[in-house]
Amino acid sequence: MIETLAAPRGEAEVEDLSASELLRALSDRKAVEDRAAADQLDLAARWADLHPPESIHTAAVFSDGGRYGLEHEEPIAGPGCPAVAEFCIAELGTVLGMSSASAKRLVGHALELRHRLPRLWAQVQAGAVPAWRARTVAEATIHATPSLTVEAARWVDTQVAAVAGRVGPAQLERLVAETIKRHHLDTHDPTSDPEDGYLAVDPRHATLHSEDVHYAGTMRFEAELDIADALDLDRALAHGAETLKALGSAAPLDARRSAALGDLARTQTALDLHTQGSTAATGGDGLPVAREVVLHAHFPASLDGLDGLETVFGPTGRMEEGQRLVLLDQVRDWCGDSRTKVTVKPVIDLTAELTSPGYDIPDRIREQVMLRDRTCVFPWCTRPARGCDIDHVFPYDHDADTEGRTQPGPTVSSNLAPECRWHHRLKTHTAWRYEVTGIGIYEWTSPHGHRYRRDRTGTTRISGAADDAAPPGRP
Repeated sequence: MIETLAAPRGEAEVEDLSASELLRALSDRKAVEDRAAADQLDLAARWADLHPPESIHTAAVFSDGGRYGLEHEEPIAGPGCPAVAEFCIAELGTVLGMSSASAKRLVGHALELRHRLPRLWAQVQAGAVPAWRARTVAEATIHATPSLTVEAARWVDTQVAAVAGRVGPAQLERLVAETIKRHHLDTHDPTSDPEDGYLAVDPRHATLHSEDVHYAGTMRFEAELDIADALDLDRALAHGAETLKALGSAAPLDARRSAALGDLARTQTALDLHTQGSTAATGGDGLPVAREVVLHAHFPASLDGLDGLETVFGPTGRMEEGQRLVLLDQVRDWCGDSRTKVTVKPVIDLTAELTSPGYDIPDRIREQVMLRDRTCVFPWCTRPARGCDIDHVFPYDHDADTEGRTQPGPTVSSNLAPECRWHHRLKTHTAWRYEVTGIGIYEWTSPHGHRYRRDRTGTTRISGAADDAAPPGRP
């Protein structure tokens, strides 16, 4: 049951609290947060219930799919969970201020818990297990390889519920592996070990957390290595750190180890190629180029000075992929490396109105649109523009010229926007609509009447749906 939560105290009331009362207030707010997270899972599952595959309208179907295929049912949790109409995810995500991918994950976790992990679901709804713990388990059971049957997932549910969800990542990984072994799900896998089932789950990985960018210009890189590889890497980093110190570096040990890891990435392959007599392009020292820096020059001042940011670390710009900040000093260091290839792209005025006859988008306009908008322009989507379709905001009419009519959707800068394939399909086949209100500024309206503004700074909610809004329709 979803309860109405009490409003928090005002600032004046909080200032008068004693130490004990402050701790009690913090505890109360944590309880409110946990209750809200549990309610959010329940509401997400109910949203999925309202949008089964049967809810997909077919009356307006004019195509059997193709490049921009129509809506289909989406299995977003493990076997035994109901599928949903795929495009319902977008409305839920925008209301919550999250990407469609995150919204899909939320609904998938809710369905997985309710249908395949019912004990854990009940504990979450009773307030005995925080929603985030339960979602960690759901993520593991949804993406287990091979897939867990309903019976196997229920066995995991029993084990986790017995300890009130208190399992760490390593324990959960071993539990899933033991489940696969116990239920004979790995018999078709020639790499599985019949003597020790959990070894069939290979934990090795090397992951760059590209969305977690520090303002000092660093990213987190995490890895799980084979023991021998880990020991060899540790020795190589220790040697590299000592070498840097001997060459005069005054940086702390951890910073020198980090720099040594970067040196390994840039030089090891290059050295191998050099000894093999590679004919690749070389730097001044004869080694193959280890890094290429492509600089895009355009007019930041014409877009309200949103580039050329100033931080406490000095002048910054942006790396195109992932919207990451990059320090000017870092660019200088990259360009100063003797084995760095530097390419300067032509100056592009991001505010110019470029035009082209016909439907096809020439490279110069495509490049301008990608640099102007940076990502998919759907609310809260962060897919880089270079991986997106370039959409005509007002559709191009292929018959307008031959019939002597004015082209309603010309191929001009102001009528083009990058959209990832999923959101392009969403815009094409649902009641989601958007319009251009300025250079690189888009206002979206959802099927339920919620409105959002998307520009280079991100997404802003303009308004919610009116109480008397009409039900969403289809094109």
